[in-house]
Amino acid sequence: MASNPRARRSNTRERIQKAALDLFVSRGYEKTSLREIAEELGVTKAALYYHFKTKEDILSALSDQLGEPVDELIAWGRSQPPTLETKRELLRRYSAVLKDAAPLYRILQENQATLRELSIGERLKERVVSVSRLVQAGDAPLATQARFSSAMLTVHFGALALDTLQGDPEEKRTALLEIALEIIDSTAQAG
Repeated sequence: MASNPRARRSNTRERIQKAALDLFVSRGYEKTSLREIAEELGVTKAALYYHFKTKEDILSALSDQLGEPVDELIAWGRSQPPTLETKRELLRRYSAVLKDAAPLYRILQENQATLRELSIGERLKERVVSVSRLVQAGDAPLATQARFSSAMLTVHFGALALDTLQGDPEEKRTALLEIALEIIDSTAQAG
C-alpha cells in the first residue's frame, strides 16, 4: 500500500526538524549548517531546500510546533477563574509543556544575539508573558503578586539555572515545580 504524499512530506519535515534540533543543541545554532543537517539525514541539500529554505525556517517551525501546547494552555487559562487552584494548575501544565520544549528554550537562550532579529524570540516572549499574566491574574496585594511572579520564574527559568547540576532532568523539573507550588501556597497562608 503506497503512502500518502502529504504524509511522507510531513514525516520528512518532522525528521528534518528533529535532526536540526539535535544538531542545534549539540553543536550550537550558529555552528550548524543546512549541509550538515542534510548529511545527518542522508539527503541532498536540494531535498532539504524543498522543505525549508533556511535554518531559520526550521527553527521557526520548531518554535511553532513546540509553542502550540503553550497556546492551548493560555486558551485554557483564560477560560478559568483566577483562583489559587487555577494558578497551581497553570504552573503544573506549564512545567509539563516546558519539559518537551526544553531543547528549544536552551537554543534560544544560548543564541540570543543571533536570534534577536527573528520573530521567534518575540513569539516566545509573548507566550511567557501571557502565561505569567494568567498566574498573576486577580486583585491580590503587591507581595502576593510578587510571589506569583516568583513561582512562574522558578518554573520557567529554573531549568536553565539547574542545568549545570548533576541529576536527572525530570527530578530537577519536579523539584522546581514543587518549589513553585510552595510559593503559590504561601500566598494562601499569608492572606
